[in-house]
Amino acid sequence: MIFSRAPLRISLGGGGTDLPSYASRYGGFVLSAAIDKYVYIYANRPAADTLLRVKYSRYEQTASVDEIQHDLVRPALKLLKIEDNLEIASMADIPDGTGMGSSGSYLVALLTALYELKKEKVPAQTLAELAAHIEIELAGHPVGKHDHYLAAFGNFTYLEIDRSGQVCVSSLNISRATIEEIRSNVLLFYTGMVRQSSDVLGDQKRDTEQGNAAVIESLHYTKDLGYRIKEALEEGDPERFGVLLNEHWTNKKRRSDKISHPSIDRWYELARRQGVLGGKVIGAGGGGFLMLYCTRTAKPAVRQVLAAEGLREMPFNFDFDGAKVIVNF
Repeated sequence: MIFSRAPLRISLGGGGTDLPSYASRYGGFVLSAAIDKYVYIYANRPAADTLLRVKYSRYEQTASVDEIQHDLVRPALKLLKIEDNLEIASMADIPDGTGMGSSGSYLVALLTALYELKKEKVPAQTLAELAAHIEIELAGHPVGKHDHYLAAFGNFTYLEIDRSGQVCVSSLNISRATIEEIRSNVLLFYTGMVRQSSDVLGDQKRDTEQGNAAVIESLHYTKDLGYRIKEALEEGDPERFGVLLNEHWTNKKRRSDKISHPSIDRWYELARRQGVLGGKVIGAGGGGFLMLYCTRTAKPAVRQVLAAEGLREMPFNFDFDGAKVIVNF
């Protein structure tokens, strides 16, 4: 029995420029941090039969891989040439559709478990690339490689993606003191809104491919902000990071009216009045988690005003391990 996990992530800058529709033309840059919230995969070889069982929000039991309906599991098993006698179950620390890269983490955790089952070791970059290939090219989801790489590598990680799709992975040169400042002053609040990222990212893909000047200019600016956020964090200036987050969010909302919501805008403005320097909705937008950067003195008031609005704070820490096998017996 194999039990694996892969971390979820909070995007810090450059999000959206990893989509092939943009990166293949202009190159992408994304900076994120993995957090201690995970997708877990249980994989086992049943002793009594050779059927395939997949347990997620649905339950599937089939005699062949081709019959599996889950559009990530089916191609993963085919690529790894696993044909029968397998049970897969998944769990997660947060709901799907909340902007923290859960489908990418699911795939990376799944591949981690399957390779362990096959007694094969693969590098993190190979794992990330295979997961991205499955989701983008085989399943046809309108996503980039960001989530798969953060799930595989963990840590504070930035990705530079060239026009051919090659990804250069680097760890952010950030001090322990700055990491602690970020951990302490970044607050995550669950909006209670769940959405499919494809609703937003599909529009961005279409607009970029059609040459929508406003969307492309917004993505250029997003990439530039990503580099500026990287610089602020590496120079040990987290408050500048907070201010840049506000600029990042304002710019991002220009791309689509699906990215925010009147309630989200209201909560954000309430928080800003209490001293929040900046923030944004994690992921593609439209719901999920609202990330806010507060000064130390502002945190009590921010927590109070958003709790009164019915938002629940999610405490977190950072993950520095990436995908890993927790149990193998």
